Amino acid sequence: MTVLVLRALGLGDMLTGVAALRGVRRAWPGHRVVLAAPRPLGQWLADHGVVDAVLPTQGLSRLPWPWAGPGGAQDAPGCLAVNLHGRGPESHRVLQATRPDALLAFDNTDAGHIGPDWDDTEHEVLRWCRLVRSVGGYCEPEDLRLGPLDPPGGRGVEGTGTQEGGRGAVVAHPGAAAEARRWPTARWARVVGALAAQGHDVVLTGSEAERGLCAQVRLQADAGDAVRDTSGRLGLPALAELVSTARLLVSGDTGVAHLATAYGTPSVTLFGPTPPALWGPSIDLPRHVVIWHGERDAPRRDPNAGRLDPALAQVPVDEVVAACESLLTRLPATGNETTTPSGPDLPSSRHAAPSPARSAPG
Repeated sequence: MTVLVLRALGLGDMLTGVAALRGVRRAWPGHRVVLAAPRPLGQWLADHGVVDAVLPTQGLSRLPWPWAGPGGAQDAPGCLAVNLHGRGPESHRVLQATRPDALLAFDNTDAGHIGPDWDDTEHEVLRWCRLVRSVGGYCEPEDLRLGPLDPPGGRGVEGTGTQEGGRGAVVAHPGAAAEARRWPTARWARVVGALAAQGHDVVLTGSEAERGLCAQVRLQADAGDAVRDTSGRLGLPALAELVSTARLLVSGDTGVAHLATAYGTPSVTLFGPTPPALWGPSIDLPRHVVIWHGERDAPRRDPNAGRLDPALAQVPVDEVVAACESLLTRLPATGNETTTPSGPDLPSSRHAAPSPARSAPG
């Protein structure tokens, strides 16, 4: 029997769902797990053994089921369906259209489905783990890991690394999918310049669409060859390798921050409309600093808005530089010692407070 799982979302969403995906495998041992997701992300998880195959999917389009790929035709038309995409009703209906033998999903009256209640105040990782545990699929935040806590030899040792950046680099990722979560370019340049001035090898990362942004950060940082720009040149496997061996990642609230969580890479993450209590690191908390200037009782704001979020606008350069310096000084650079994992508690911050979740509403 095939277990068809829907999570047709971006990098950050996919990584926060890894623990629940492992729980799906435990709930139905011996079954083939097929993930309906964008091809590059799904295939990358398949290469890591998280799922068995990927059904290429964009958004909530109709799934071609049964399909000719692994785990498709053998079980047509039936399958077990798991909705890790959203609360419904649209995502429920996409899976219901495959005529599954059973559907695991959150309760949704409009889709005619009875299941566990959705909780807007729940951390994204814990939410999906709770859903899968409701059918006996044990999983917890520790299941987010995609590699060892530290690479062999440690993070501060010169040597192997990606073609674009050696081991021990400080990786800076200034971009984000939405303007609401994109810290100003000039501030990024000052942070990158400060890190380079301290003698750190800084590597800028970004998508093809973010090449102009990264070029401006590098130009304004005025640090010469101490800052390398890899934007638009790294596929997901290369980006993951770079982050996994980095000394530090500094970024906004975007997908690459969850790579740091998956590989135990120390990180400084700047939050805006979405509180870190809902989307921040959920394991190895001493390795991660979250910066958020939101207010506890502030009205809910759109993480995909087209203007800089007020909470993110309040984050000063000096606070980010100080956070980077703290982690680079405090955490070990070699493999001879590691920090103690903090467990699955929610991330703490002097600014943290509950707010709505960011995952797909459908």
